[in-house]
Amino acid sequence: MTDLSAQKRMASDILDVGKNRVWFNPERQGDIADAITREDVRELVEDGAITAKDKKGNSRGRARERKEKQAYGHQKGAGSRKGKAGARQNEKENWTSRIRAQRKKLRELRDDGTLSTSQYRDLYDQAGGGEFDSVADLQRYIDANHGDE
Repeated sequence: MTDLSAQKRMASDILDVGKNRVWFNPERQGDIADAITREDVRELVEDGAITAKDKKGNSRGRARERKEKQAYGHQKGAGSRKGKAGARQNEKENWTSRIRAQRKKLRELRDDGTLSTSQYRDLYDQAGGGEFDSVADLQRYIDANHGDE
């Protein structure tokens, strides 16, 4: 069998693919061996004697299936976790979403007249200082301390 490495190198350059993706038609091997210039190789590419194989991709099927299950909370147990809790859920983003929810609740209560402006301001400052863990915690505090006013 003849050495077609030079033709393969030229073809890979012409087709702009790696050498491993260059395919020579076994029936046209004689013609390919005779091709010694880039122009000869280019003609064989146009004839279809030399083609580029399709690029192999990684199947996303299993990844999609896994993501679908994780949407329901499956496959998220301790054995699947690699980072610390703070790495899996950013503490700053967690805080931001919590404080936004608490401030929204305080605005609603102020606007519907449940809280006076001064009460609102006191609770707003307490929330900003991390006094309440959640909207429910804030609501419990309001019910206990400002329910009768």
